[in-house]
Amino acid sequence: MAGDDLNTVDALIAHYAAGILPEPARVLVAAHLEIQAVNRPKLLAFETLAGDLLEKIEPAPMASRESRLEEIFLSKVDTSQRAERPARPKNALLPPSLRDFVGFEAEDIPWKTKLPGFKEYIVGDFDGFEVSFFWIRPGRAVPAHTHKGCEFSLVLDGAFQDARGRYGPGDISVADDSVDHRPIAENDRPCIGFAVVDAPLKLTGSLRQMIGDLIG
Repeated sequence: MAGDDLNTVDALIAHYAAGILPEPARVLVAAHLEIQAVNRPKLLAFETLAGDLLEKIEPAPMASRESRLEEIFLSKVDTSQRAERPARPKNALLPPSLRDFVGFEAEDIPWKTKLPGFKEYIVGDFDGFEVSFFWIRPGRAVPAHTHKGCEFSLVLDGAFQDARGRYGPGDISVADDSVDHRPIAENDRPCIGFAVVDAPLKLTGSLRQMIGDLIG
């Protein structure tokens, strides 16, 4: 999956509509759409566009065409079911798609402290992506870094800010080797999120800044 093809949330949703996202990224976008219903019409628009493009493709032999139509029909049914799901319960931090993927609730996440004020749980590797949850203490800054590949982060609770803006519940941060940032959790509550990455990050801050982030 080329990072240049997925450097915006719209691009992620378009690939999701086309059914060509790797499973971890598909789950992340599905969870985003469950939290932020405002983007579901955008998904439907991309699906309509994909349908229009399919109609322009030269008809396939009858057997394969019937098979393809069945696949499209089933895909549309699944999408409709996703779009019509009721809002997540107020006491459930993980949206349904994410709960189904990891197999547990937020309160069961076995956090491990990685840095002062920063906890993580690595779910595992799927389709060449490392999947994890992260927890950032209120007001804590994550050391400045860039990425050797792609990183998609979905905020589940709380919020963080970096030079690009603010990311709150349901927002997706898309970062690659063109992004050098230093996320800072807002002061009122921890920032909890779900991350999908295909390569390690690379620290970029000065030693003095990193020490300040670690002991601050």
